[in-house]
Amino acid sequence: MKIKEIQEEIVDEFSMFEDWMQRYEYMIELGKSLPLIDEKYKTDDNIIKGCQSKVWVHAELEDDKLIFTADSDAIITKGIIAILIRAFSNQKPQDIIEADTEFIDEIGLKEHLSPTRANGLVSMIKQLKLYAVAYQTQLN
Repeated sequence: MKIKEIQEEIVDEFSMFEDWMQRYEYMIELGKSLPLIDEKYKTDDNIIKGCQSKVWVHAELEDDKLIFTADSDAIITKGIIAILIRAFSNQKPQDIIEADTEFIDEIGLKEHLSPTRANGLVSMIKQLKLYAVAYQTQLN
C-alpha cells in the first residue's frame, strides 16, 4: 500500500468515531498494537527530542524500505507514534521524504492535543523524515 492510501484509511477509521473520547480510546488501542522497539534501541540516541514523554524510534532498511519500531512511556503518545509508523513504515525512504502529513489535520489530531503534545507530534514526523533522508543518502 502507498503512503497516501494508508493515510486515507486512517482518516476513514477516525471519521467513524463521533467524539474525541472515542478517538483517544482508539489511539490507545493503536498504541497497544505498535511494533515494539527492541530494548537495546531504547537509548538516548533514539529518543525523539521535543517530546514531553519519552518516545524511542528505531529505523532499519530492509529491501530498500524503511521499517520503524518505537515505544513510549505515555499511552497517548504511543498511539500517536503508532499512527505515524503505520503510515510510514515499510515504505521507500524517498516516498517518506515526499509524503505530506495533511492526514494529521484531517483527523483533527493537532487541534485536540495539548501544545506540548502537538510539538511532540511535529518532532516525531521530523525524526521519521530525517531517518528517511539518512537512508536515502545511503542508497544514492
